[in-house]
Amino acid sequence: MRNKNSSVHRWNNMDYDILVKIFMSLNVMDLISVVSQVCSSWRSACCDPILWKKLDLCIQISDSCIYAPLQSDAWSYSVSNNNRLMNILKTTSNLSQGNVTCLIFNFFEYVEDEHLVYAAKRNRNLKRLALPIWSRLTVSGMRKAFKYWKGLESLTLPDFKSPIKLMKAIGTNCKNFSELKLTCNLNVDYANAIVKCLPKLKVLSLRATIVFNKETLICILDGLKHLEVLNICHCEFVFRDSTFSTTLCQELDKTIIEKGSRLREFLACQTNSCTICKSLKHYEFEKVRREDEVISLAL
Repeated sequence: MRNKNSSVHRWNNMDYDILVKIFMSLNVMDLISVVSQVCSSWRSACCDPILWKKLDLCIQISDSCIYAPLQSDAWSYSVSNNNRLMNILKTTSNLSQGNVTCLIFNFFEYVEDEHLVYAAKRNRNLKRLALPIWSRLTVSGMRKAFKYWKGLESLTLPDFKSPIKLMKAIGTNCKNFSELKLTCNLNVDYANAIVKCLPKLKVLSLRATIVFNKETLICILDGLKHLEVLNICHCEFVFRDSTFSTTLCQELDKTIIEKGSRLREFLACQTNSCTICKSLKHYEFEKVRREDEVISLAL
């Protein structure tokens, strides 16, 4: 390497484009904790915009998230985890230089308002966001973040304490919003909030969720005039009649099939014969979130 007549080049003198091509095969933790620390030329290559279009933090597993309990109160929380996530967001923000357009949080990570607002301030060109299953996010924090994400178009959303207020915050701030994926139960009130606050919604995925009452789907199909794609594959449909008797429905109502057939894509399955429905467990939250028959919503 030290021989001036040698044809061998130093790693830190490699062509910029070659370095970027190599770094594209690495995950975000490799980039921020190892590669960007090697030398100035490598750090410069780590800042290339092509590496940061999609910031996938799923590789980052916190100490409290090695095992996935079924209830949020089973999770432990520590200040060190909070600080670790913030440090990751700060480091990736410095490297990405505002070029992130898709942000995917670790599904089993505790995200608080300060994390989301910081990410929003530093990544204002975000178009796609996937939130973790449980968080300490508040409506106030979400509103602050959405004010910076004027161009947000797509959101993967788990259960949230105030879904109606959240839908309003999205509709008020994100004028180009067009795709929504829910990984939580959907009832008539929630459906009405979506119709009222997101009237221009084009794509909705309820994949592998629980849908309450036939009126919920009818509300979506009748109320969203711009809806083009609806995914209800692998859902459970729980209907209640006038006597408040609950029924787990295996077949879709003919009215819903007729209304759905008018869409460009109406994705459904026969739950009594679908192999995925038989194998998919509804507590496999991460699998439900990452996979989708709608390509643009798969992570």
